[in-house]
Amino acid sequence: MAKSSDRMELIYLPEPFKSMLNLPNALTIIRIALIPLCFTALMYESGNDPQWRIIAWWGFFIVGMTDILDGRLARLRKQITELGKFLDPVADKLLLGSALVGLSLLGELPWWITAVILGRELAVTALRIFVVRLGGRIIPASRGGKLKTLTQGFATGFYVLPLIPSLHTARDIFMYMAIAITLVTGLEYFVKALTAPKSDPQIRSR
Repeated sequence: MAKSSDRMELIYLPEPFKSMLNLPNALTIIRIALIPLCFTALMYESGNDPQWRIIAWWGFFIVGMTDILDGRLARLRKQITELGKFLDPVADKLLLGSALVGLSLLGELPWWITAVILGRELAVTALRIFVVRLGGRIIPASRGGKLKTLTQGFATGFYVLPLIPSLHTARDIFMYMAIAITLVTGLEYFVKALTAPKSDPQIRSR
């Protein structure tokens, strides 16, 4: 019969890996897993059922709010990890991307808007990975990035909701504001990331 010490070695996890298995990271992973359900609610009955559109809005809203929860938990519990700093913006982009693509498939949001926003997000993500491979640190979100995420979320949410036609102009204006913030913060991020020293810990994601 194997000794207890032998059995313990079979389930041993390296310290860096164990440090990533925490509540904030678990919430982020759950947030990513729930995104397909939100997308399904949005696309139900080809998006023509107002009740399901409201359900979809609540789904996107609740999942999006966990972004605040897992971030606060990570800071309060001092469980900020490199995995968490990477997964958090990825979850935001997947949530936003599923809503934008769904709305464009339904013909309710121009594809050029989806392409501009997602193109910017993919470009920034690619640059973040490039910085890490060069020896830099994984770049967490900054205040500018949080503002961008907030405006994108609200603007997209107005399209998910079955608003009356008289509110469509205000909805479109808000979306254009979100696009402007998206492009400006993206450009600012690229300038800072490409001009700062490789080891500079002050570079932040936009």
